[in-house]
Amino acid sequence: MLCLACQEQVQTPVESKKLSYQHPIPFAPEEYVCYRSLDVLKIDGKDKEESWKNAPWTNTFVDIEGALKPKPKHETKVKMLWDDQYFYFFAKLDEPHIWAKLKERDAVMYYDDDFEIFIDPDGDSHNYYELEVNAFNTLWDLILLRPYRTDKKHKVLNNWNIPDIKTAVHIEGTLNNPKDKDEFWTVEIAIPWTALKEFAPGKKKPAQGDQWRVNFSRVDWTMNIENGTYVKAKDPATTKAFPENNWVWSPTGFIAMHTPEQWGYVQFSSSNGKRQETFINHPDEQVKWALWNVYFQQLQFFKQEQHYTDDLSRFSLPVLENSSCHFQPKIYTTPHLFEVTAPSCEREGHWSIRQDGMIEFYK
Repeated sequence: MLCLACQEQVQTPVESKKLSYQHPIPFAPEEYVCYRSLDVLKIDGKDKEESWKNAPWTNTFVDIEGALKPKPKHETKVKMLWDDQYFYFFAKLDEPHIWAKLKERDAVMYYDDDFEIFIDPDGDSHNYYELEVNAFNTLWDLILLRPYRTDKKHKVLNNWNIPDIKTAVHIEGTLNNPKDKDEFWTVEIAIPWTALKEFAPGKKKPAQGDQWRVNFSRVDWTMNIENGTYVKAKDPATTKAFPENNWVWSPTGFIAMHTPEQWGYVQFSSSNGKRQETFINHPDEQVKWALWNVYFQQLQFFKQEQHYTDDLSRFSLPVLENSSCHFQPKIYTTPHLFEVTAPSCEREGHWSIRQDGMIEFYK
């Protein structure tokens, strides 16, 4: 678990004007060790191969706001594998009433119940992949050049399709039949490295020990049965459909998936899973989250003053817990741009975050 705390000091009147940032939930992204597949996996929506049996499940999904909201009413979990050609995903979604309507590729899939994958290979919070699939096995795949929150400019490549992707859905029950009670549906996906490595470090598929930022989401709508079919339940006060449930692997603290700094970590292992490998917690992840803390304070300052500041005394600086490393940020500004840097705890060089949320390492 990664944690940050702000320094506790007696505040003078000047210090009381300092800004601070407190995320709604603790910074504790989920962690997963992804083992290599030794089988030729048949993408059929079933996990019968020995490699799948060796692959561990993720922790059960929680609400997107974490412990701030009740636990999901249906269980969702995922397991992952990889080999020289593909990054594999297998998701199991418990559901007593399985339904879907959308059959056109690249339709807005979260209008149905769906399963979603988010992948940021180099962890810079920009240039990441999103995939969504419903129980019809209809796919929506797109690239985000940066999160929606950053600016009002175009940032979505919606007409981009992953070449040679393989997907399959298996249903224990009957699709779109309200007369019976279903058990679950599963999704199996194989994404080729030829697509994913475009935004990966060195434009290469991962190697032993590499870590990528990944998250998963399940959208679940409250449904009624009317005239023998499923319809979204409506709020009597607004006559509109109730908001969807958002259940995720690694909670973000907000009803927003496009916060890559909160996604989980997937560590790639060359082991086949019979020998378990320990997840490595890198001290620099605390440095990066500390930079995000200052970043959000800088945005608060701009909202108040309509310009950025390079005066660190205006901010509450985080300290790195359980680390011999010290957070030593510097800020550089122009009237409309800023960059915050801090030395790495692991190697020569520094981390940098700028006003659009791009976070990168420089030697």
